[in-house]
Amino acid sequence: MRNKLIFIFSLCFLHLGFSQVQEVPKSFSLDEAIAFALENNRTAKNAVRDIEAAEKQKWETTASGLPQLNGGIDYQYNIKQQFDEAVDFDGNGFIDFGAKQSVNASATLSQLIFDGSYLVGLQSAKVFLEISKNAKEKTDLEIRKAVINAYGNVLLSEESVAILERNKTTLEKNLNETRKIYENGLTEEEDVEQLEITLASIESNLRNVKRLRDLSYQMLNITLGIDVNNETKLTDSLQTLTFQNIAPSLLDANDDVTNTIDYKIAANDTRSKELLVKLEKSKALPSLGGFLTGSYLGNGDDFQFFTNNQKWLGTAAFGFSLKIPIFSSFQRSASTQRAQINLEKAKDDLLETEQQLKFQIASAKSDYQLAIEEYETAKKNLGLSERIEKKNEVKFFEGVASSFELRQAQTQLYTAQQEYLQAMLDVINKKAALETILNQTN
Repeated sequence: MRNKLIFIFSLCFLHLGFSQVQEVPKSFSLDEAIAFALENNRTAKNAVRDIEAAEKQKWETTASGLPQLNGGIDYQYNIKQQFDEAVDFDGNGFIDFGAKQSVNASATLSQLIFDGSYLVGLQSAKVFLEISKNAKEKTDLEIRKAVINAYGNVLLSEESVAILERNKTTLEKNLNETRKIYENGLTEEEDVEQLEITLASIESNLRNVKRLRDLSYQMLNITLGIDVNNETKLTDSLQTLTFQNIAPSLLDANDDVTNTIDYKIAANDTRSKELLVKLEKSKALPSLGGFLTGSYLGNGDDFQFFTNNQKWLGTAAFGFSLKIPIFSSFQRSASTQRAQINLEKAKDDLLETEQQLKFQIASAKSDYQLAIEEYETAKKNLGLSERIEKKNEVKFFEGVASSFELRQAQTQLYTAQQEYLQAMLDVINKKAALETILNQTN
């Protein structure tokens, strides 16, 4: 009976353990994959933790200027006494400073009243939090682009496998028919050999593309933040995504770089350098703090500090501490000048970032427009190549065209097929790259 109970409880605990594990969806549309990655990608989760750490650091800085209460208890055993007799304090009782044992319990309340460095530190903590939020936004944009690229690569590999398998089936049919014609003495052996060469090339490409397909799925899983060997299925097609991502209106998007995340990061870096200058200057200001302290002192030859017989001497005091910087051998001046130099560098970096972003936006728009144009061209070329290959296939079996001409037409078709697939992927990826620079996700 006892073993049965243990078995039942073990099953219950196993069920609870598995129920707490996040269930990973088996299929994803592109939008679902992006949303899932933004929550589960390991880099994205660390970016969230960075924001949480920055919030804690902000409070840490704030709390350093708020009241601080500290207490302490000191116990001492005197191997050799310094005094031989007790001392009476104002007739309130004797404290035996010659006793072997002593305990001193104290508490101190301190409060910062003015410190220029503290005020600058509060401002710096806010800027640091903004920098962490900017980093999270930048991370999300990059993860979104990475998911789009990885998702597109999977679709590309799937389409490539499907096309190569269709080509292989067609070639095997043509090869079988040509062999029969050759066996009947109506064609040359070279015609059979040409088709065998083409078929061998297709089979080799097919094996390679299948390996690449497996790798592309693993790359997508890593980007999503799930197990690399998870059996992920995609619900969107390459053709559908290409149609959805042809948006010429994006080419007219506002070129104001101040809205981009890279500009915001550079601007916050400049702001942090300004605060460092203020911090160095604030070190020349006086600082003022106040304190309130109290303590009890008890002595005795025996350890009876927790009994009513123990005599205690209580003390209390309050005061202020004013620190005035006077002369630092120009150390503060050098630190301030160094901070000012770094600020000037940050200002130039901000201007450089602005100019680079303008160029990157123009370049990304050009790449996106070219991708759309090449897609239209590849689509037309594919249609032409299919018709040319079909005509040469008919001519070949009618004895009008040679096997070499048929192979040329087939090779041209296969190239057009891959160029068409790549053109569709380029439309999707180039749009994602432009949206990332423009800080747009819709």
